[in-house]
Amino acid sequence: MPHPDKPAEQTFRAGVGAVIQRPDGAVLALLRSDDDTAWQFPQGGLKPAEEPRDALFREVREETGLESWYLRIQSGAPRLLAYELPEEYRSRRTGRGQVLYWYRLRFDGADELITLGNGREFSDWRWMKMADLVAIVSPFRRQVYVELGRELEASPGYAEPASVKPS
Repeated sequence: MPHPDKPAEQTFRAGVGAVIQRPDGAVLALLRSDDDTAWQFPQGGLKPAEEPRDALFREVREETGLESWYLRIQSGAPRLLAYELPEEYRSRRTGRGQVLYWYRLRFDGADELITLGNGREFSDWRWMKMADLVAIVSPFRRQVYVELGRELEASPGYAEPASVKPS
């Protein structure tokens, strides 16, 4: 919801983000349909009066096709992290950037369950090492992904996969 005293382009939109991880440590990255170099995690805005946890599972379902019963929340509380969009990406809908509640989810299901939802926002997906995704994510998102990577590394039992099976 925009601030009543500021144009929407100057406010930060509230949303959720999901780090979906396989048991081997690989993370699910999605390729944006509008930019064949832009890989990212599933994420999206909160609807008015929507709880972050509800938005999390809605966004994951819309963007990956994965239903909540295939996922387990791994972190106790979501982590709030923000990024600012470059001016050319700002709009009334996107605002100046996003402040996201980040959740880490474990996925134990089969890759065939990942369908990219309606397919409008993303054109491809891939399991990656977190460090590989950090290296190629859009520069304006990079610091958030670095922070998320640090949290993964600090998680009990976490090990970066030696290699990632191609999807």
